[in-house]
Amino acid sequence: MNVVKKKKKNVSFRLNILFFVVFLLFSVLILRLGLVQIVYGEDFKREIERTEDITVNNPVPRGKMFDRNGKVIVDNTPLNAITYTKFQNTSQEEMLGTAENLAKLIVKDTSKVRERDKKDFWILKNPEEAKEKITEEEWALYNEKQIDDKKIYNLQLERITKKDLESLTSHDIETLAIYREFNSGYALTQQIVKNKDVTPEEFAVVSENLESLPGVDTTTDWERYYAFGNTLKTVLGNVTSSDEGLPKDQLNEYLARDYSRNDRVGKSYIELQYEEVLHGQKGKVKNITDKAGNILSTEVISEGERGKDLVLTVDMDLQLEVEKILEEELWNAKKNPKSTLLDRAFVVLMNPHTGEILTMAGKQIAKNEETGKQEMRDFALGNITTSYEVGSAVKGATILTGYQTGAIHPGTVLYDSPLQIKDTPVKSSWKNFGSINDLRALQVSSNVYMWKTVIEMGRGQYVPNGPLKLDLTAFDTLRQSFSQFGLGVKTGIDLPNESTGYPGPVKHSGLLLDLAIGQYDTYTVMQLAQYVSTIANGGYRVQPHIVKEIREPVLENNEMGPVIKAIEPTILNRIDAKDEWIDRVQEGFRMVMQVGDGTATGYFRDAGYSPAGKTGTAQAFYDGPERSKFGKIPPKVMNLSLVSFAPSENPEVAMAVLVPWAYQGNSGPSTNNVIGRRVLDTYFNLKELRQTPTTSEEVTITDGTQTTENNE
Repeated sequence: MNVVKKKKKNVSFRLNILFFVVFLLFSVLILRLGLVQIVYGEDFKREIERTEDITVNNPVPRGKMFDRNGKVIVDNTPLNAITYTKFQNTSQEEMLGTAENLAKLIVKDTSKVRERDKKDFWILKNPEEAKEKITEEEWALYNEKQIDDKKIYNLQLERITKKDLESLTSHDIETLAIYREFNSGYALTQQIVKNKDVTPEEFAVVSENLESLPGVDTTTDWERYYAFGNTLKTVLGNVTSSDEGLPKDQLNEYLARDYSRNDRVGKSYIELQYEEVLHGQKGKVKNITDKAGNILSTEVISEGERGKDLVLTVDMDLQLEVEKILEEELWNAKKNPKSTLLDRAFVVLMNPHTGEILTMAGKQIAKNEETGKQEMRDFALGNITTSYEVGSAVKGATILTGYQTGAIHPGTVLYDSPLQIKDTPVKSSWKNFGSINDLRALQVSSNVYMWKTVIEMGRGQYVPNGPLKLDLTAFDTLRQSFSQFGLGVKTGIDLPNESTGYPGPVKHSGLLLDLAIGQYDTYTVMQLAQYVSTIANGGYRVQPHIVKEIREPVLENNEMGPVIKAIEPTILNRIDAKDEWIDRVQEGFRMVMQVGDGTATGYFRDAGYSPAGKTGTAQAFYDGPERSKFGKIPPKVMNLSLVSFAPSENPEVAMAVLVPWAYQGNSGPSTNNVIGRRVLDTYFNLKELRQTPTTSEEVTITDGTQTTENNE
């Protein structure tokens, strides 16, 4: 019993000790809190009030672009740069003083200085004289708040004379140009003052005098460098300058994505389409300032990383050779007296299975505004932004539509002879072929076979010298079928502003016949490439793309980093056709280039890579830059086209060639076939040379300009 009482007494003692310790700890805590609040509270409050964290983003160079073989296409060239960062408490007078001092050390371009800038600057430089521009009565009204500061300032601007502005010296104007740059940025945001033609002497002297130039710094900037000059320039796109900054029409969108107003961004095509990838991660610096805006300390949050790199699908060796061919053949064809309106030509080479664009070439002859002479310009962009009537190249789609609708069947024989329709000029093929089947119709490009197919499609009946009445819903049927191949719809290429072409607005029987042979709706060269690829690969419409991979940036020059994303082939649709139907059209295309009197055998019969394809000639109205010379009725011209794939048994490349406004009249140079033969020869010769790198023989390209009658 005594033992139990003793244990209880020990427990009570320990609890008392514990409570006492807790009491002491709470007392110390309360004392500390009281000390912080009562004794140091005001000090901490003032410290909090006098500091502010401001995070500033510093731009980084954009990502590079490589071709499919690792050659640099677009890079960044480092530039010596002089910058200015405005502090929050910097006054206009302090900025002006710094600008005046900097103007003594560097040469600044003054071409962007406007008269309004000069007036603003004159007021800033001459405040007393500016006040005298206002009458006593006006100052009295101002003091009575009947007119405001804005009105006073506008009156001063209006009354500044030409003589006043002439008082500004060249040094003043240079100071003004620098001051404009200072004033165009936001507080604590680095602004480029000069990054073009900064001499080593300027860079050195500014660096030595930074202490007397508050806010000024010397650094390294960059500008885009195009390794192959103007090659593909229209497709690669452009980047805004530091002066331009963010595009006004997209300002809010970019600001919401943490861009600064003076950031350089892609403003067209690949640079624009892949802006999010190429822009990179900007460096972040945290500035701690007091309430007056003075920087107390600076902390680097992240160094930043230049933009990701793009690997394009384009083979630049092949691209350069194709562009050379286009230039040579355009100049050659231009010598023909019938080809005075010819000014452009296009070629697209595409992998028919993956959609990778191997070459996207376009050339245009245009007048140089300064010299008045004609010059060759890059017009690769025209492959997706301009469209034309392409002629018989579409007849493969017409035959397959005939199969789909039951208008014809593989092997159907029709009689090719002129069609005599009431109140309509006689319609015929370039030659009367008599009884022909579908394969022969493709081989010799029979118009009549296509027309009779469409007449059946439109539930009509041809009666010599009688009217032709067709169910015009066949327009929709034919166009819908053509769209399965990519004709008349967007191809889906990874570039902005792609054209869909132009569908003719009027519908009547005669125009339906024209649609069937490619002489009504207009199509782009990229659509032709997708169309022939669909036939070449067995009926799958593959989305074309010009970017192959996105890669991590690396520091080493001209090296590619690890792959972040590879662009996989995208199948947009499968055409509504049996495999044997597609095989039959492929055979017809092979016959065009390799058998008998096929329309392209004169150019391709001896090619060792077994080409297949379809030629096209379309009579169209000229719609080029010289149209205004011809009044309301432009002249008729011939557009030449060619679609092809090779080898015919196992295609690895698909090609589309288009030469708009090639000549006037019924015959002229077959520039489409000449270009097509040389391009395919170049592709396969280059492939062979790469497979045998020790070969020193030069690539031999077939070159022969032939003249042929209009056989489309």
